[in-house]
Order: sequence, then structure tokens, then C-alpha cells
Amino acid sequence: MATELDFSPPEIPEPTFMENVLRYGLFFGAIFQLICVLAIILPVSKSHKTDSESFEPKNSETVKKPKATAPQISKKPKKETKKKR
Repeated sequence: MATELDFSPPEIPEPTFMENVLRYGLFFGAIFQLICVLAIILPVSKSHKTDSESFEPKNSETVKKPKATAPQISKKPKKETKKKR
């Protein structure tokens, strides 16, 4: 019953080069994902002056254009008649 307990820290081998690359790659990947999520949650808006100038002409152009370029579905194509011989 008089056994000695070994409380010394276990020997841990030094990480190899590939283990270091993997560990730091995972850290950079996690940081990149956090930046992407924050970019979605907190969008960066452009200056108000740029938005108002570029936005107004587009609205007036789309309102003024007629819809005549759209093909009409209700018209039926003409029937071709066969030549009599």
C-alpha cells in the first residue's frame, strides 16, 4: 500500500511542421469565417451622395421605357397553306 504516485507531467512530443500548419490554418479559417459573418450582419453602406445620384437616373429611365419590346402572346401565327398541284 505504500506505492509512490508519479505526479510529474506527461511527456508531450513537440508538434511537427504539418501539425503547426494545420493548427494555424484552422485559426485563420475561423477568423475568415467570422469576418464573413460580420460582413453579412453589418453591411457597409456607400455615401449618401453617391447613392442618390446613381439611383435617381435609373428610376426615371425604367419608368419612361415602354413595354412594347415584350412579345404579345395573344397573337396567333398565320397558318401556312399548302400549294395545290
